[in-house]
Amino acid sequence: MRASFSVFSPVLAVLAVLYVLVLAFPAPAAAHPLAPSLLEIRETAGGRAAVLWKMPLQRPAGADPRPVLPAACRPAGPRSTAVEETALVTRWTVDCGPAGLAGAEISVEGLAAVRSDVLLRVTRADGSAVRAVLRAEASVFRLPRAQRPLDVAGGYLSLGIEHLLTGADHLLFLLGLMLLVRERRRLLATVTAFTLGHSVTLSLAALGIVHIPSAPAEAAIAFSILVLAVELARDRPGALSRRPWAMAAAFGLLHGLGFAGALAEIGLPAREIPLALVSFNTGIELGQIAFLIAVAAVLRITRPATRRFPAWSAGAPVYLIGTLAAYWFFERLAAM
Repeated sequence: MRASFSVFSPVLAVLAVLYVLVLAFPAPAAAHPLAPSLLEIRETAGGRAAVLWKMPLQRPAGADPRPVLPAACRPAGPRSTAVEETALVTRWTVDCGPAGLAGAEISVEGLAAVRSDVLLRVTRADGSAVRAVLRAEASVFRLPRAQRPLDVAGGYLSLGIEHLLTGADHLLFLLGLMLLVRERRRLLATVTAFTLGHSVTLSLAALGIVHIPSAPAEAAIAFSILVLAVELARDRPGALSRRPWAMAAAFGLLHGLGFAGALAEIGLPAREIPLALVSFNTGIELGQIAFLIAVAAVLRITRPATRRFPAWSAGAPVYLIGTLAAYWFFERLAAM
């Protein structure tokens, strides 16, 4: 095995934590706990508004988040509920009176139990749009008379950071790249190639140009990690080690489909996609950089202590990566 004892040993602690966390939660939610809901309100003339509440079918047992509209908004017709792909969609109409929703508060109850965010989208009667991200610690939003683009960008930026840092499979792949490529400049080129790869498919999928079902994409992501683990376990460098940037770019295309799922599955309208896409992708990159810096810091701090680790620990991280990847791959295949 090509693994260096001094490099792998501190990473063992990081992987052990990931391993425990993943086994503590049932898959496939473990790799991507983020499954945003969508609350869309479209105002029409006369103070009426059409409401759409789109909630993922897969959520923690007992979790039942529900939107809370202003008290002035009365039901103006029956509700309809239907299952659409992987979500439960409820539609109804409300009458909010002559004042409409101006300055009103909108919230979602039960976000702490479901452990996910809600994308709020309000289209006013004059055609202007207001967007926000509701989460457990900030589940109430007061509609302003006008919303700055900076507010919208901030919401999707934080959503991208959260998606990256809560995606154990993406983090595991990044960690594998660090173990595969030791030289700093070469690692920078490899990570940049990965970024370019997932940015391409994230953009294409979010814009509706490319559509691949989420289940095969998630299985392919797990397979990419498994392939990387096999390369790390080789005694001699293989083709992936000789051209890591090419491998990272190719596998980045797969991971981009996973990143796009957080946006594509909620059906953002075309006029909102550019701002949401740029902000979300920037958030992913910031989360990626933060993770790499954190791992590098752990390696530097713990390096003196690694001399006391037993020799067998050198290969443990590789087998942990491979075990988790194989587990995810076959579990996701079985769920297709």
